[in-house]
Amino acid sequence: MSSGQSHILAIGGGSFRPSERYGFIEASPLLRYALDLTGQDRPKLGLLATATGDNADWLLKMYGAFAGWDVEVSHLTVFPMPNVADPRQWILEQDMIYVSGGSVANLAALWRLHGLDEAFAEAWKAGVVLSGQSAGALCWHVGGNTDSFGPTLQVWAEGLGFLPYSCGVHYNSDPQRRELLQASVASGELPEGYAADEGVGLHYVGTEFIQAVTVDPQGYAYKIERDKEFRIEPRLLTG
Repeated sequence: MSSGQSHILAIGGGSFRPSERYGFIEASPLLRYALDLTGQDRPKLGLLATATGDNADWLLKMYGAFAGWDVEVSHLTVFPMPNVADPRQWILEQDMIYVSGGSVANLAALWRLHGLDEAFAEAWKAGVVLSGQSAGALCWHVGGNTDSFGPTLQVWAEGLGFLPYSCGVHYNSDPQRRELLQASVASGELPEGYAADEGVGLHYVGTEFIQAVTVDPQGYAYKIERDKEFRIEPRLLTG
């Protein structure tokens, strides 16, 4: 089991990168950072691709991304039915959970339907490290903006709310993101929060933002308040 502290690493983008060595993709130092938070020599890593409709090709790529890493990888799917007998038990047995990008609106609806929202809350409080990119970052917050409903971004405030903030992802790669998040926080539609560029992760202990980490020297994190935005200098990860 994990260290007992409640960690979340919410990644704006860049969890994986192309790899000639392993084929499809390889996991970036952002995920090594998250795995180190477990305090385990050989952590149990649980993968979820609910936001992609449990896309088998993407799950296979994620498995391959950890080739050569000293981790014990498994996954949880809900299509056409859960692939494990007791999803709650599976979640609690992991040291770290990684949630892929995709449709955060569909992800949240399905998790609630299957009671996974409550299981993740229990696991987080027990010290299972929660992580994910894009949809897998937004889901732990109150909300943010999403393309779940079409190419024009919409405000979404149906997150699990473990973190009482809004969240911005892909902040420097999608021109719609910054303006909509700033406007929705200014109007009170979303609470104040944090945002991350590509290659940047937001690290929370409990509900407190601790630091940002990045694999991109040009990447930043941001604190979004009602009337202004503050740039946060992240810690650069190497490897």
